Amino acid sequence: MPTIPHSDLLQLKRWNTPTIYNGWEQITQHNPGADAFNVEETRDYMPQMGPMVGYAVTLVIEPGNASHRKTNPNAGIEYRRYIASIPGPKIVVVQDLDKPRVLGSAWGEVSANMHRALGCVGTITDGAIRDVDEMTNAGFKALARRLCVGHAHVHPVRWGCEVEVFGRIIRPGDLIHADKHGFLVIPPEDQPKILDAARFMDSNECETVIPAARSAAGLPTDQVLANLEASITQFSANVKAKFRREGEW
Repeated sequence: MPTIPHSDLLQLKRWNTPTIYNGWEQITQHNPGADAFNVEETRDYMPQMGPMVGYAVTLVIEPGNASHRKTNPNAGIEYRRYIASIPGPKIVVVQDLDKPRVLGSAWGEVSANMHRALGCVGTITDGAIRDVDEMTNAGFKALARRLCVGHAHVHPVRWGCEVEVFGRIIRPGDLIHADKHGFLVIPPEDQPKILDAARFMDSNECETVIPAARSAAGLPTDQVLANLEASITQFSANVKAKFRREGEW
């Protein structure tokens, strides 16, 4: 499933998710405004951990339905074998069928530690989490809809399938970059070029528009405007030369 070296993933963690998006929109054939990131609000409960990057492994739960455990009593071990069979790093993307109600959490201290042992770095769930301090201590990051107290009847319903969380479709193998801003889903065909694109866009900003803006103090307004226009023109020219596309400005 992985399509880029682990060393590249470590470098992708050096930037926030909006910066990765800036690179991604230059290389993708998808619609950046419709096929990219979460369209519903989510919350990062461990922002101090910085961004997380990993390949999607997926799970569907329904904590309010006690019948799943009786229907497939072996689902837990089968699901864990699925997780263990996929190379990491992995992000567990969980679709909660109970939403918008929250009747229980799939996540807590025990499940976070178990998934960490299986090569998972965190989760994105449109349901709830609990044991935030203990999950943080385990090094397991979580983006979720809210907190809750109990786990109710959490039992794997489906896994290794397409899921929809926060208005975004996620498939197993999608590369995810997530932080306090939300998450970005990078399809397999865009993964090999994402690091170079993000690095270029970050450098381009730091070499053109940002220094022009930061050096404006004390200058006449006409000079500030002229400097900004020149820097924007250069920024766009750099993008066009690199990607054969117009810059965002």
